[in-house]
Parts: sequence; structure tokens; C-alpha cells
Amino acid sequence: MSNLNVQGQAIPVDADGYLLDINDWSEGVAASLAEREGISLSPAHWDVLQVLRAFYDEYQLSPSTRPLVKYAALKLGADKGNSAHLNRLFNGAPAKLGAKLAGLPKPANCI
Repeated sequence: MSNLNVQGQAIPVDADGYLLDINDWSEGVAASLAEREGISLSPAHWDVLQVLRAFYDEYQLSPSTRPLVKYAALKLGADKGNSAHLNRLFNGAPAKLGAKLAGLPKPANCI
């Protein structure tokens, strides 16, 4: 276990950098996690992070890629809810990296 330091506060994360408590998530936490991954969050990223958090609120689990794509298409439209767009935003790992930045648990089927 290690910590992510955000505005002077130590946020516990696991060995892979996922939050141990989803209630620790904030936009500042997301930005810090993204920086660790070499990503500068754009409005398109924020849209997907909100979709991921909505999916988690509804189903109590982090989506794998296929359900994420379908849910994003439903919530954001076909132009943003497609594999190519999501892969481009999240370095080819939209479910895994997106969940991390959204403060959610690692999806069950991600290695």
C-alpha cells in the first residue's frame, strides 16, 4: 500500500494505484492519478470519468470495456461511446485506466 498526496492529504492506494476507498475520490485526486499515468485530463476525459462513476453507482461494479462502450454510447452518444474514442483517451485501456482515474475498483476481468 502507498499513498497519493493531493493538496497535502495522503490518499491510500493499492500497489496498482487504485484508491482503497472510492469515497476518497475528487477531481483533484483524478488529476493526480492522471498525472501519474502521463495524462492531462481534457473535457472528454471528464465526461467518461463521470460515465464510469454513474455506471458504478447503478451497478456497484466497474465495467469491463464492452459494457463501458455501450454505457458511454447511451450516455454520451455514438461519437463518444465507441472503442476507438475511449482507447484514444485512455491509452488503449479505457476500462482499466478509466476506472483508476474515476476512483473505482479495478474491473474484475482486467489483469
